[in-house]
Amino acid sequence: MRLLIVEDDAKLVRALERGLGREGYEVDVARDGHEALQQAGAREYDAVVLDVMLPGADGFTVCESLRLQGRQMPVLMLTARADVRDRIRGLNGGADDYLVKPFDFGELVARLRALTRRSPAEPAPVSVGGLQIDAERHVVTRAGRSVELSARELAVLQCLARRPGRVVSRSELLEEVWNGDVDRSSNLVDVYVGYLRKKLERASGPRLIRTVRGRGFVLESD
Repeated sequence: MRLLIVEDDAKLVRALERGLGREGYEVDVARDGHEALQQAGAREYDAVVLDVMLPGADGFTVCESLRLQGRQMPVLMLTARADVRDRIRGLNGGADDYLVKPFDFGELVARLRALTRRSPAEPAPVSVGGLQIDAERHVVTRAGRSVELSARELAVLQCLARRPGRVVSRSELLEEVWNGDVDRSSNLVDVYVGYLRKKLERASGPRLIRTVRGRGFVLESD
């Protein structure tokens, strides 16, 4: 299970990395709000532990931005602020839980376990580039015509569709779709993107997936 810790206190970060690592979590760290948004947009996390007082964008802004982007991972906010108005603001902004510093590490772990074992909401259908993608029902259409995709092809398309108009690198696709269990020199990503292109173009219209040489692939949003 992978967590994103968003915290600028280096001592607390080291303690959380050690403790959560012993609990079996894989931990990535962001030191400010802007870095947090970049990392959360680049890969999937099972939960985010988010400090409120951060350089750049604060935790409230980060949480609200994640929800506006459609990111539904649980968010546990950490803060030294005990004011109930701050807790209400965080929860109204999309946080799932709130823990006031200083906190007991055991309580943090218990709250994370409670958040991550909740049944996730069904992913909402996505519309991008003339495509309708309903991952829950495994249905993809373009211009009203059905596109039959394998589970792996759908996973690649979803990864691109979560970042419409943005470059998604081969490394990101390998990590998210194949869990990094493939040699990074493999051309597997290119092969599956080729499959997708053929099926999408056969359904209707011009090419939707553009190759950016040396960087990756873009699903055109228009």
